[in-house]
Amino acid sequence: MQLFNTYGLKLEEFVPATPGKVTMYCCGPTVHDRAHIGNFRTFLFEDLLHRYLRYKGYDVNYVMNITDVDDKTILKSRKQKLSLRDYTDIFTRAFFEDCEMLRILPANRYPRATDHIPEMIEMTQTLLDKGYAYRSQDSVYFRIKSLPDYGKLSGLDNQELIEGYRVDSDEYTKESPRDFVLWKGRRDDEDYWEAPFGQGRPGWHLECSVMSAKYLDVPIDIHAGGVDLIFPHHENEIAQSEAALGKQFVRYWLHSAHLQVEGEKMAKSKGNFFTVRELVDEGNDPLVLRFMLMSVHYRKQLNFSDDALVQARGAIGRVRDFLYRLRQDSFLEGHSPEAGQIAAKAIKTFEDSLDDDLNISGALGALFEMIYTANKSADKREIYAGDVSILNGAVRKMDEVLAIAVFPELTINEEIETLIEKRNEARRKKDFKSADLIRDQLQKQGIILEDSPGGTRWKKI
Repeated sequence: MQLFNTYGLKLEEFVPATPGKVTMYCCGPTVHDRAHIGNFRTFLFEDLLHRYLRYKGYDVNYVMNITDVDDKTILKSRKQKLSLRDYTDIFTRAFFEDCEMLRILPANRYPRATDHIPEMIEMTQTLLDKGYAYRSQDSVYFRIKSLPDYGKLSGLDNQELIEGYRVDSDEYTKESPRDFVLWKGRRDDEDYWEAPFGQGRPGWHLECSVMSAKYLDVPIDIHAGGVDLIFPHHENEIAQSEAALGKQFVRYWLHSAHLQVEGEKMAKSKGNFFTVRELVDEGNDPLVLRFMLMSVHYRKQLNFSDDALVQARGAIGRVRDFLYRLRQDSFLEGHSPEAGQIAAKAIKTFEDSLDDDLNISGALGALFEMIYTANKSADKREIYAGDVSILNGAVRKMDEVLAIAVFPELTINEEIETLIEKRNEARRKKDFKSADLIRDQLQKQGIILEDSPGGTRWKKI
């Protein structure tokens, strides 16, 4: 399996530090509001990676943090007159609800920043003791010049760091504009904690270094996030972690590209800002959203549009229709060698594609090529009853990673079965008016009928 390592900017064979086991850390949501679909583009790339590592038999120890203390969470909780924990609990629950709708597998741990303040204080003190950090006006900063290889992930030189660095909005006094805050001195009307170097709260970058080192062996195999985190967040994580721990922090860095909306950057001011909940409430199937958000390779920009949703809806429909056909068509008894060959070819192409830096286009192509070929064979009555489990099993195997399929129920209740049989009888008698009335009645009960050469199929809406 090859993965594109941002550190070095090249494809590398993935070899975990411990055979058969993978440690993975991903930057999670800042719970000041509902996460938007741009965030979930990254979370779904990480879910695809997580699922495929498990598919390949790895024991994955996966940690994702919850950022529940920063400028926005504090400001918004104050405006709502809620404690920081009560406010962030609302959007932490919302995040997990959205993950469940999108079939994102849970991580092994979701540590919260506010539960790990003592460890952050300890790392800050270690950096002070080693001379990598300094105090200034009740705050503590990391001294960039103390680490000669700072910038090795982003590839920025010293001048670029000075010109492009996002200035700390707190405007504390620093030795250099490049230095970043580890501990922010207390300000009025803000949550704060006691520390040997003064009352205050941790800087944003510190939490990931602390929590990843606490719950995973360092060096961590994989650290992932969006491209916007490469600098300064991940660069600063490397600096403080390697300075404090004295060894390599992460072996493989993976980053996903941005999501655009109709070709533009998503922003509330432009009116093109969407959350998963909003889109589902508008009638979009969460599985359609899942498919759309992961259908383009993670290192390519993805454009969210009405056309993209329509295409995703059609793709999900093709998978669903194929599975209903396998369940309900009347196939001749026996087996055909073609079905096994179709399934085996699809699985191999699927795995080869994902082994190539999670090439999702090739993986999806393998699934839909199998469906197309199997449907053609079924139309010619060349798929037999003994082939159904083979084809159905191939979809199930690929869906361990894709998680987009809905496998139809084996049965429907007796009342609906009776109505379907009455409609079939009406059609045989060419009483199409009665047949149409029964079709409409079933549709009101959430059952759609499709007439095919293999018989009448039903689907639940």
